[in-house]
Amino acid sequence: MRVQTKLGILGGMSLALIGIARDVDVSKLPPPSMRKDLTYQADIKPILDKSCIKCHGAEKPKAKLRLDSLAGVFKGGHDGKVIQPGGSSKSLLVINVAHLGDKDDWMPPPANKLKIPSLTSEQIGLIRAWIDQGAK
Repeated sequence: MRVQTKLGILGGMSLALIGIARDVDVSKLPPPSMRKDLTYQADIKPILDKSCIKCHGAEKPKAKLRLDSLAGVFKGGHDGKVIQPGGSSKSLLVINVAHLGDKDDWMPPPANKLKIPSLTSEQIGLIRAWIDQGAK
């Protein structure tokens, strides 16, 4: 399934508001994990702490996006909301950590100064399952 770019002005605005990346082939996403009852605190925060918090934590969060708390994840950042509970394949966070869509938005950036490695397929699958389960 490909999220198309041919949208009217209002359609494009609504996509930006819920953080859906446009023109992304979501069939290239790693599948959601089969694990159940995932929570931000126990399962997702450790992944984000390792790979994302250096840039998206309390100190000068890039793009005004804080991923160091569940409230911050739900609030989103400069580009709007980054997750859509129940819809991981439409969530900007998933698209960006899977290195799909606009290369300028990939997280962590492939050639980052801190040498933070990309998330693994398993980590992305856990994030997807957590979002699909309602992002609690």
